[in-house]
Amino acid sequence: MAVKLDQKTGRRSGCPVSISLERFGDRWSLLIIRDMMVRGYRTFKQFEESGEGIATNILADRLARLRAGGIVEAEPDAHDRRRVIYRLTEKGIDLAPVMLELLLWASKWETTAAPCEVMRYMDANRGTVVEEVRRRWREHDPEPFLRPFNRSSNGADKTKRIKKGANV
Repeated sequence: MAVKLDQKTGRRSGCPVSISLERFGDRWSLLIIRDMMVRGYRTFKQFEESGEGIATNILADRLARLRAGGIVEAEPDAHDRRRVIYRLTEKGIDLAPVMLELLLWASKWETTAAPCEVMRYMDANRGTVVEEVRRRWREHDPEPFLRPFNRSSNGADKTKRIKKGANV
């Protein structure tokens, strides 16, 4: 059975969850948002080398979709006009609480590479964590909020970095 789309909006339904999923509900879009929000990535090359294995054509498509949806903006790099700098918009940074909850949910119910100490800190300090992510966005602070997780890390340095940043 074919899904009937609303003629005016092109949406399947007016359900907020459905609309959200249409805007950024594939894994690549969420990972790009994560990389911008918590890792401080700003260039196509950084996203491409994030370790997630995204193909360049898919990356370009998702960045274009996120721009069209008003979640990401792009501008030429002031130092190298050939390079494009991507940045979350206010609409995009408003996803910070959602991203935090996704991190916490997965670390609670699934086996992840996220250090337990970091997740416990984030869980106990949700408001502080979200505000620190927003502060970094407002101030164009390129310092990553979190480094990429890897299975060999003990997480001690990451916990220290988060606590330092959160107390700023």
